Amino acid sequence: MDRSTEEVSVAPGGRRRGSCRASGLRRRCATIVLTVPLHASRLTGMVVRLKPETESRLQELAATTGRAPDALLEDAMAGYLAELVQVRRMLDGRYDDVKSGRVTPVDGEEAFNRLRRKSENRRHS
Repeated sequence: MDRSTEEVSVAPGGRRRGSCRASGLRRRCATIVLTVPLHASRLTGMVVRLKPETESRLQELAATTGRAPDALLEDAMAGYLAELVQVRRMLDGRYDDVKSGRVTPVDGEEAFNRLRRKSENRRHS
């Protein structure tokens, strides 16, 4: 069996570039994995539908900042998703605290009563 090789170089940002050698009528490439990906998510393209007023605000911000609308949307989504991860971790931690007994939950009515008493005490002091 004839084996071919792939010339691999790593471009800035970790992207691989390579070329395959052809042997006879077949073209074969050897794959060299430098790192193992933790997940394999890949979006090739996405359509985002915005309300006209939201799109207008986005276009205005893009014109004001000199940044492309898609770059602004990418930054906004990245920030939103990071915030969701943070909130999820906080909620999971709080749930674990309650489940383990480290924290005891407070009845909702009792919590509102405490807030009302605090508010009244501040008004009278």
